[in-house]
Amino acid sequence: MKYPQKSLLDICEVSTGKRDANHASINGKYPFFTCAEIPLKSDTFSFSGEGIILPGNGANVGLVLYCNGDFEAYQRTYVLHKFNSQVEPRYVYYHLIKEWKIKNSNFQYGSATNYIRMQNFEDYKILIPPLFEQKRTVRILEKANSIRQKRQRVIKLADDFLRSVFLDMFGDPVNNPYNWDLKAFEDLGTLARGKSKHRPRNDPRLLGGPYPLIQTGDIANANHYIKSYSGTYSELGLKQSKLWPKGTLCITIAANIADTAIMTFDACFPDSVVGFTPNSMVNTEYIHMWLSFFQKILRDQAPESAQKNINLKILSELQMPVPPKDTQNNFSEIFKKIEKLKKKLLSSSELIDNSFTSLTQRAFRGDL
Repeated sequence: MKYPQKSLLDICEVSTGKRDANHASINGKYPFFTCAEIPLKSDTFSFSGEGIILPGNGANVGLVLYCNGDFEAYQRTYVLHKFNSQVEPRYVYYHLIKEWKIKNSNFQYGSATNYIRMQNFEDYKILIPPLFEQKRTVRILEKANSIRQKRQRVIKLADDFLRSVFLDMFGDPVNNPYNWDLKAFEDLGTLARGKSKHRPRNDPRLLGGPYPLIQTGDIANANHYIKSYSGTYSELGLKQSKLWPKGTLCITIAANIADTAIMTFDACFPDSVVGFTPNSMVNTEYIHMWLSFFQKILRDQAPESAQKNINLKILSELQMPVPPKDTQNNFSEIFKKIEKLKKKLLSSSELIDNSFTSLTQRAFRGDL
């Protein structure tokens, strides 16, 4: 059966939020949707019922959020609400999850900052089957999505457990309640900035060779261990840089301040990253976790500038508790076991994600 095809403007109202970011309230009663994935809180609400919230500009253009209840919206978001009585909002929500980012990737307006406008909603077409068929599709997709979310929660619980183990074994890193001996970070191993002497840094002659090049984004997205890289150096690139050994702890000092991750292969990195290799007093996993707790303090210490950054001196002078090496090694073993478990969970999670994507494609082709 051939179903009618309609634009988003034909099946619901599309409004923009009216509040600026300062409207947020820590103890607010209602969700306050901004352009971020996690909503803030608000003391007021401007929308009621089922709504789909779409960031209107910035890096999260393409994100799709859903709310059923009273909520508030940021002025640079679009809200789909007051749906036609023959349209199931969650059917539209799942369709947007599948297609919104893809269909708008080549039709975003703007240069430095991407943004969308009403034309995007006019151009977005969706097949509208009978309401009972929409509801059936939603029931199937929500069961599948529930499995995905449960697996994601298990992975998060593994990370939460690791942090809990660290606190139990070593106490709060800021307060050092077990009164471990304190040592300056620079006394615990080799601490040095990466190298990228050549200018411009993106000179094509430096790139495209056999030597992995780690950037700050690779570290921020690594989740403990760096297992991939976004670029490579040529022989010329290597000459103006340095190849750091597998096991080096990478610490970002610009852009994403004090993100850390451990390299699983030899690699180069620029001077926006500091490399650390431990001496006999500490192990890498302990230092990595200690810094993750201390990250906010380091960010607060960063000098105010157009782009915040910290320097090697700030890191070198950090006073770190040094527990007995056996205790650190015990933690390291637990750390590695949890990472092994997470690897299995992530592998099965990827299979579940792929199955969900395939199921979604079939659903909107009418093949369920």
